Formats: sequence, structure tokens, C-alpha cells
Amino acid sequence: MNEPWPITDLDPVRRLHALAGGIRGAHVTEAYIDAPFEQVWALLGDLEGGFGQVVPDMERLRVRLRQGERVEALARSRYGMRARLRGVQRPGWCWLQSRFLLLGVAATPEGPGTRVAFTGGVRLPAHAALIPLGVRREGGRSVQRLTALLRPGGGH
Repeated sequence: MNEPWPITDLDPVRRLHALAGGIRGAHVTEAYIDAPFEQVWALLGDLEGGFGQVVPDMERLRVRLRQGERVEALARSRYGMRARLRGVQRPGWCWLQSRFLLLGVAATPEGPGTRVAFTGGVRLPAHAALIPLGVRREGGRSVQRLTALLRPGGGH
């Protein structure tokens, strides 16, 4: 009865899949990016700059408070919606959520490139679910924008 529990350590992309798996309506878009992790995360981890260039719906994200890995930010979508996001950001990982919005981004080195994953969407108040409209399309657009920005002469 005293056998130790198995221990596993998930990389950030697998962790994103696991968390999104518990949210009805969530979809994870995953892709391999032919660029080093440091270059990819320099763009994705820049919440007030590069992140908004990658995520199609994000007009502006402003970090209000940062304490270690804990982050509080104000977001404004291109459609005028606003949210106060709270969550965690560390190299390769960003999970921010508000009452009505969820943003999840993960990256992990894979060979000479980087494996990335995106999830997110609008939350239904008082439900553990996301509205699934446009989630797959937005994830695909994020991958396209990230790839374009990381190309030589692509702006980053």
C-alpha cells in the first residue's frame, strides 16, 4: 500500500493539451516551427508586443502586474471586448484567463526547431466551456502569422 505514485513531467505543449482537454469546446492547434525555441519564445513571450502580432484577435495586451511567474494583464480584442487576465507565464508557457476569456500558448524545443500549441476562446459565464466558434480558425491563423514573422525579413 505504500508504493510510490508514478511521477511524470510534461513538456509545455503536452501540458497545454492536458489542460485544454478538461475544457469543453477547447481546441488545441499544434505545429512545428522551423526556428529555434529562443527565437520563437522571444516573440510569443512578448505579451505587450510580439504576442499581439501572432494572435489574430488581440489588438492590445498590457501587463499591469508581474510577480515572478504570476501575471495580470488588460486585453482588448479587435472587436472591442476587454478582459482582465490573470495567470502564469514562464519560458515556453503562458496561460491567462478571465471570467470570459482564455488564452493558452506553449512552446518546447524539438530538434532544431520548436513545437508550439495554441488554445483559447470566449468562455461561457458560469460554465466550464468555451464557445467553439472560430477557435480552430484562430489557432491556424496564429501558426501562419508566427511562421511569417519568423521568416527572414518577416519582421522579427
